[in-house]
Amino acid sequence: MKTVAILDYGMGNLDSVARAVEECGGNPLVTEDPGSIAKAASIILPGVGAFADGMRELRARGLDSVLSEEAVEKKIPLLGICLGMQLLARKGNEGGETEGLGLIGGEVRRLQPDTPEARIPHIGWNEVELECSCPLFSGIPSNTDFYFVHSYHFYPDRDEAVVARTPYCGRFASCIQRENIFGVQFHPEKSQRPGLTLLRNFLAL
Repeated sequence: MKTVAILDYGMGNLDSVARAVEECGGNPLVTEDPGSIAKAASIILPGVGAFADGMRELRARGLDSVLSEEAVEKKIPLLGICLGMQLLARKGNEGGETEGLGLIGGEVRRLQPDTPEARIPHIGWNEVELECSCPLFSGIPSNTDFYFVHSYHFYPDRDEAVVARTPYCGRFASCIQRENIFGVQFHPEKSQRPGLTLLRNFLAL
């Protein structure tokens, strides 16, 4: 059974992510200890809240450098969920312009309604349209619905980083990838069977 480090920096729905990982056959370890993170087979960076607060909490615990070492240097699989995906960016604009982890090139911007019906925050089920193949979506068809709760989105520097988009507020990037580093704007732990399939695929990396 693979140990999955779920990073505790005070801003994640840790229990639901841990339960989902356990249901998918993983051994969830909720931790902020660098030594424990270094021993894990993969890492999940969850998150709920504002970009600036998230980066402040990661840096206060020294987790920014841990993530860079494990994901970039050691190539440990890393999955950012919701705010966790956004923190992978070069910078964010929620709570003031703030430097991000810089693990995938891009910045985090507020969603901009493109129709009178569009509401911010974006809450509920919506399609995830695949733009390229990705191991996270093995066995998951394009246009499958996942569950979202967010007001900001990842705007990539390069389209090559985009795995999938969602048709809301201008088709924002809902999944990104750089080698072993992945980010999903939706909540797989709240997305029923498709979400659990995605987490199983991540555990299999």
